[in-house]
Amino acid sequence: MELLRLETGFDHIQTINLLILIMVSSGIFGFLYETLFYRIDLGYFVKRGSTYGPWIPIYLIGGGVYTLLIYRFKENPLLVFFLCMLVSGIMEYATGWFLYTFFKVRLWDYNTEIWNFGNIKGYVCLRSVLFFGVSGLLLIFVVIPLLVKVVNMSNTTALTIFCGILAGTFAADCVLYNIRHRLRDRK
Repeated sequence: MELLRLETGFDHIQTINLLILIMVSSGIFGFLYETLFYRIDLGYFVKRGSTYGPWIPIYLIGGGVYTLLIYRFKENPLLVFFLCMLVSGIMEYATGWFLYTFFKVRLWDYNTEIWNFGNIKGYVCLRSVLFFGVSGLLLIFVVIPLLVKVVNMSNTTALTIFCGILAGTFAADCVLYNIRHRLRDRK
């Protein structure tokens, strides 16, 4: 985050606002991607994700991880691509394995999808990590520069309020969704 702050000349509040915008944009992008992918895969629309809102938490976290760990290598797009593939593959496998091992929850299963070549126990497949590599390039070379311009053009106080509402809405969405589903599962 320090590199991003130094590179943009933003103060800490502006940098946090930028990171929130990056993460929420990534979560929404993941929601749109999965909505379209599963429309093709299943032939009809399904609501994807483990929240009510138009975002998927693992993509939101992935956008933050890409920004904090991989953005620093932006001078080498090929390295960015491979690092995004590697990091997302590890994140996806570890998250899927952890959720299933400890909670018996399976939020995705590549065993049941089209184009699942390179599939490892349904937790990760080559198609997904290739897509995440391309998505990481898009984030680092298109979305982040665009969001830097948005932060530069915005009133810091207004943007901080907006980003606080976004972050609070996302957090409340995750909590409420999980409470509702835990209560439902007890019945």
